[in-house]
Amino acid sequence: MMNSAASPDPALAVVTGGAGFIGSHLVEALLAKGQRVRVVDDFSTGQRRNLPGPVELLCGNIGDLAEGAVVGADVVYHLAAQVSVPRSVEDPLGSHRATEASTLAVLHAAERAGVRRVVVASSSAVYGDRPTMPKKEAHEPAPASPYAVAKLCSEIYARHWAEHRGLQTVCLRFFNVFGPRQDPRSPYAAAIPIFISNLQAESPVPVFGDGKQTRDFTYVDDVVQGILSAGAAVGASGKVYNIASGRGTSVLELIETLAQLMGVRAQLEMLPPRAGDIKHSRADISAAARDLKFASQTALKQGLTRTVEWFKTLAPPTRRSA
Repeated sequence: MMNSAASPDPALAVVTGGAGFIGSHLVEALLAKGQRVRVVDDFSTGQRRNLPGPVELLCGNIGDLAEGAVVGADVVYHLAAQVSVPRSVEDPLGSHRATEASTLAVLHAAERAGVRRVVVASSSAVYGDRPTMPKKEAHEPAPASPYAVAKLCSEIYARHWAEHRGLQTVCLRFFNVFGPRQDPRSPYAAAIPIFISNLQAESPVPVFGDGKQTRDFTYVDDVVQGILSAGAAVGASGKVYNIASGRGTSVLELIETLAQLMGVRAQLEMLPPRAGDIKHSRADISAAARDLKFASQTALKQGLTRTVEWFKTLAPPTRRSA
């Protein structure tokens, strides 16, 4: 005799910024795990073509939609934000509204809706340009841009909700995430898609400063695994974790590796340093390894190879400035 009891619905995950670069990869991973997914995105930077489906889609600003968007959710993955340091310098009020204020709206709504946990995307930018390496979560923040300030304030709000209001929160400080679906056409595109686009077009590659500045480049699939772990890990609430590879690579080294993979010779366009940029960044990921069982599995060259292959599927490139 068949059991007439209905199977319970899979847990609902809400992803703000789910049509964006990292968000769409997270949505894909959640669907592969059998979860229901609700995406909130205003498509200011995200693309509908990034959504793997089937998902429930709410179009608009999460700050305006938060109350309804989180209803019924087990975990909210809050990735929506203004993601550019240079843009935050140009428009600090916009950075505040899109990042800090939206986090506050999500936390408040999640508490009222009985959400179990909110995972908040933060940034290595909160560390600023202090010389101590590698960057550890216990280091005193020194934000050098409105973007970094907004991310740090988001962390403080999240810790308050975890410690005083009964909502589980985990904050993740992403370092330089890269991979397929990064938009090279955005006015505020990240470095790797711009480098690839210019190398494809045989145009000079823009380098701000001397190119010796280092970054902790982390492949997007590894970052997604860290996000998923943060949504489930016991004992992680109220804490902040670095999500990165733990390896530093200079901009010049990165460009040379890309040029070799693409079989071209890089031409460099040396430019003055940008306001808000930091000189060196590399993460200590021991806390994430301990509490989230996180490990960066993808070597830089392997991740760059996958990224270059994806870029080959796009329309012919044109020259871009970083």
